[in-house]
Amino acid sequence: MLKILQICTQRFLSKFMFKKLQQKWKVNTIRVLLILITFAIGGSLTGYAGKRLMTLTGIENLLLFIPLYILLVTILWPIMVLIISIPLGQFTFFLAYIKKLLRRMYGNKTKIAKSKIPFLSPDKQQKEATAFDINKMNIKQIAIFASGAGSNAQKIIDHFRNSSFIKVSLVVTNKPGAGVIQIAQKENIPLLLIEKEKFFRGDGYAPQLIEAGIDLIVLAGFLWKIPASLINAFPRSIINIHPALLPAFGGKGMYGNKVHQAVIEAGKDETGITIHFVDGHYDNGDIIFQAKCAVLDTDTPESLAQRIHTLEYANYPVIIEQLLQQPSL
Repeated sequence: MLKILQICTQRFLSKFMFKKLQQKWKVNTIRVLLILITFAIGGSLTGYAGKRLMTLTGIENLLLFIPLYILLVTILWPIMVLIISIPLGQFTFFLAYIKKLLRRMYGNKTKIAKSKIPFLSPDKQQKEATAFDINKMNIKQIAIFASGAGSNAQKIIDHFRNSSFIKVSLVVTNKPGAGVIQIAQKENIPLLLIEKEKFFRGDGYAPQLIEAGIDLIVLAGFLWKIPASLINAFPRSIINIHPALLPAFGGKGMYGNKVHQAVIEAGKDETGITIHFVDGHYDNGDIIFQAKCAVLDTDTPESLAQRIHTLEYANYPVIIEQLLQQPSL
């Protein structure tokens, strides 16, 4: 009887632990298992390599041996787990994990030079390295991705202008002539202009965003599909707003007035907005929030767009704030 109780308790704790880790790391059960395996193997190899290297030093004095050994394994551990994470497919997770640890250890100060991220200066001719510091560990940092005028981006920036714990730290665009560039310059927010080849076939700029300390990626009229490399680096930390009530009127090519035209042609009497997490498919991630408005008989795509924009401006910044107030994000 005692044995049965012990087994049941172990199974319960195991399931509870996995559920908590899934919520904390924002990954599925299989990835939790792979991450734990990486931790275990990486830790074992760290201990083994540390002992072997210390043996080569010939140091026998415990007062000297122990602190040197601790220092050595502290240096070896991130190297070992990163190596092990590659064949297990968890490299982006551990890269982000280790960088987050380093930010916490060193006061969350992040400096990014122009040589690492192509920030655009206001005159587009700045030759000195551009850098910015985040000095408070508790500040949640947002990167806004936009391809157009940036009206939603401006509303988000305005909403968090005086926030003590949320900061718009980066604006990302894929279009050199996008209106959001002027917004970033006016607001003195660092800007990252991304290239298609690197975004889709490279690392998706994930290392730069991780180094910048970004906690949440907010898509605000960003027209490129988000690559798997970026989704894996920021699991359940990328959100989008769509100008319709998903799953209706979503998918590739459905954006802006094309959506409103489709809604009107379908004879719908209501439409709205959907804020959702981003996954590997267009407009397919878990829905976070929806708001509705009426479709009038006299509506055109342009008139309907005005009411949709009103919903977006009123709700998107609020939902972003609510998400960032959750401990798991």
